[in-house]
Amino acid sequence: MEAGIVGLPNVGKSTLFNALTSAGIASENYPFCTIEPNVGAIAVPDPRLGVIRGFIQSEKIIPAILELVDIAGIVRGASEGEGLGNKFLTHIRNVDAILHVVRCFEDADITHVDGAVDPIRDIETIETELMLADLQSVESMRDKAARTARTGDKDAKLRLAVLEKCEALLAEGKPVRALQLDDPIEQKTLAGLQFLSSKRVLYVANVEEDDLEGKGPLVQRVRQRAEELGGEVIAVCARLEAELSELDEADRAEMLESVGLEEPALAVLTRAAYHLLGLQSYFTAGPKEIRAWTIPTGATGPQAASVIHSDFERGFIRAEVYSVDDLIELKTEKAIREAGRLRVEGKQYVMRDGDVVHFLFNV
Repeated sequence: MEAGIVGLPNVGKSTLFNALTSAGIASENYPFCTIEPNVGAIAVPDPRLGVIRGFIQSEKIIPAILELVDIAGIVRGASEGEGLGNKFLTHIRNVDAILHVVRCFEDADITHVDGAVDPIRDIETIETELMLADLQSVESMRDKAARTARTGDKDAKLRLAVLEKCEALLAEGKPVRALQLDDPIEQKTLAGLQFLSSKRVLYVANVEEDDLEGKGPLVQRVRQRAEELGGEVIAVCARLEAELSELDEADRAEMLESVGLEEPALAVLTRAAYHLLGLQSYFTAGPKEIRAWTIPTGATGPQAASVIHSDFERGFIRAEVYSVDDLIELKTEKAIREAGRLRVEGKQYVMRDGDVVHFLFNV
């Protein structure tokens, strides 16, 4: 699962990406790796890992990882191939969610591509290009589906019906993600179409240092727009975060205190992006490592076990589960077991975020 960072030129998108994908966001226990140019993997900060280590001694901590793609900047006409439009659209089609960086600060030394700062106009520019590209895709796919549907093909008829609903919505100037489908089969069909405007969006308001909480008028306009679209907003000062990412732990803590932050805003952003993708974590803990494993929300016990090894799912017997709160209260796994708080769950168990698990399997 990947999140793509998008935005107009000169909104701070690359500054934010570089800060996120520097090792500075995490401690020495949080690995970072660059997969290829403009693609990075970052640790998801999770204080629960440290809490677990306070009760279970382990050689190392391994956090969950979030993959990010720094997508080429967009300009008006991208849907027609202007600028790097084709590259932008290809990359955004391949990600699962969008982090839309919006400029919410004034700076005479940083030229805005449209001449003046207007975050709502910027949001509309990108949304419009995505919807125009989707309309082109709908027209192409609709004609093909209609021809096949005339032969009586049931899948083609279903596909055509979904495409017509998407076309009607896009014609109203609304993104595909606003389409409400109750039929699970239609939902699956829509997901397979990979429309650009169907991606979930988190708006990242890039602010100045005097508005770190995002209370200024520009950010409030973005919040209002996001609320109308069912989205969320995270305020981040990309310039400050870039500076923080280059400091050692002690200097970073001092700088955070001086600006009134408890942690880098990038940590908040990373966690928000993780949940935007529909992901959650469970933990395994032992003397060699304490590790956060990434699973989709709603995953069952066997599905969660499979991310460790496919054999774990195939030979799943049961899962022994407790919570971090149980560990805080009772101090040891032995005490948790003796208190009857260690839950034994079977194949139908739906994992909860933050479960600490031992899987039992036989292959």
